[in-house]
Amino acid sequence: MPENTDHETTHPAETGSEETKKPKFDRSIVEGPLSAAVWKIAWPTMLTNAIAGMQGIVDHALVGNLVGYKANAAIGISFQIFLVVIVFIASIFTGMSVLVARFAGAHEPEKVNRTVYQAFLTAVFLAVGVMAPVGYLLAPYLLAFVSSDAEVRAEALPFLRITFVFSFGLLIYFMTSGALRSAGDAKTPMMLGIVMTILNLMLNIVFIRGLGPIPAYGTAGSAIGTSIATGGVGLYAIYKMWSGGWVVGFPKGNGWAPDWKVIRSLFKFGLPTGFQGIAMNVGGVLMLSFIGSLAQSAAAQAAYAVSYTQLFSLITWTSVGLMGAAAAVAGQNIGAGHSDRAFAAVNTAARFGLVGSAFLGFFFFFFPQQLLGIFGMTDPDAVAIGVQLMRVLAFSGLFISVALTYTGGLQGTGDTKSPLYISIISQVLIPLGICFAISRLSTLEPLHIWLAILAGHVTRCVLSVVRFLQGKWRQIQVDIETTIA
Repeated sequence: MPENTDHETTHPAETGSEETKKPKFDRSIVEGPLSAAVWKIAWPTMLTNAIAGMQGIVDHALVGNLVGYKANAAIGISFQIFLVVIVFIASIFTGMSVLVARFAGAHEPEKVNRTVYQAFLTAVFLAVGVMAPVGYLLAPYLLAFVSSDAEVRAEALPFLRITFVFSFGLLIYFMTSGALRSAGDAKTPMMLGIVMTILNLMLNIVFIRGLGPIPAYGTAGSAIGTSIATGGVGLYAIYKMWSGGWVVGFPKGNGWAPDWKVIRSLFKFGLPTGFQGIAMNVGGVLMLSFIGSLAQSAAAQAAYAVSYTQLFSLITWTSVGLMGAAAAVAGQNIGAGHSDRAFAAVNTAARFGLVGSAFLGFFFFFFPQQLLGIFGMTDPDAVAIGVQLMRVLAFSGLFISVALTYTGGLQGTGDTKSPLYISIISQVLIPLGICFAISRLSTLEPLHIWLAILAGHVTRCVLSVVRFLQGKWRQIQVDIETTIA
């Protein structure tokens, strides 16, 4: 690739008397100090995810104190079901990110924008044409599968239906954030995420507890507030990509119809991640069915919702930030022809993740009851089970943070199939197999389930590291000429 420090040539896809400058991709990602490059992408995403995680914690605290711990269980099981679907649909954004990072690393903005627009078209169709109607109709059956408690299902049904029907804004936010990060801009997604979280928090307070003429919607109010906040941010993102001004946007002068060559490439790289997400979240739903079969099912589900889906998200969401950084930096460096630099970037991200998870794990292990108390969890059975789970998660976080960064390295370089196979083994077969065996041979207890989760995280970490160190991702090719016509 020829050296070019100016990067201000005319965009060939546009016409007019005034020259249009190419987007200025951040070349420090492929040329500057490596730790700084990883951290530049990671810290805005980690901060955004941590703030978003705090917003979820506030939601749980509000419904736990205003409605009761069964509302915590309702949101927890609804979110787990929702993840199964949205992670699959959002898999096209992984395919998008692979292509965007490669093209940004090679400094080809026209192909970046063409990829982003095709990902947008696909997301709109899937969200409006598939996710909303199918999710609404199947919600009661899915809830019946994961919970035997009628009160929990009654709280969860309106929450889940609202979340499915109005998921469009969230998908657009995910798409925009992934495209910008892969192109080297992590600060704009951070600002979008902070605005969305603040809006979400304010609206949820209003709709959960009521204000003036607005009645208290309880658990459903959390879904209403989230849908309005994500919808507003999604519409703003569409406007910015249409009008220009970001490092990525919609292409000008190339037509607005679907480009099936690009869409096939999105699914080629993205579908394995989608199946990986389905496998992991179906495993999570099946794990919920084991939790629901316990003698103290409601208390265990509430402890799981607060400890695992909320507090543990402080580890997973920050690790997901590092996963995105590893993917973006590795992908851009592969595009620029620097495979050794890509390898080193992923190892650097893993070290960052290990330090962060160890810090949070300290509080999980030594102060679990105080953390659970934030959510108004005072039921003795729920507290005892929650403390038990928090202490297991203190160790589990060490392994999952490393696993996620190496997963990002594999996906960012184009190896999206290996994480799929690893996830099936580590997140489905091992933990569910342990729970199934114990339930048949003895009496299944909450601790058995928590240790099964830990075993899955350890396995995922080991397999992810081993697969990345094999280095087969170095030979993966992206055929730019046939992918983008």
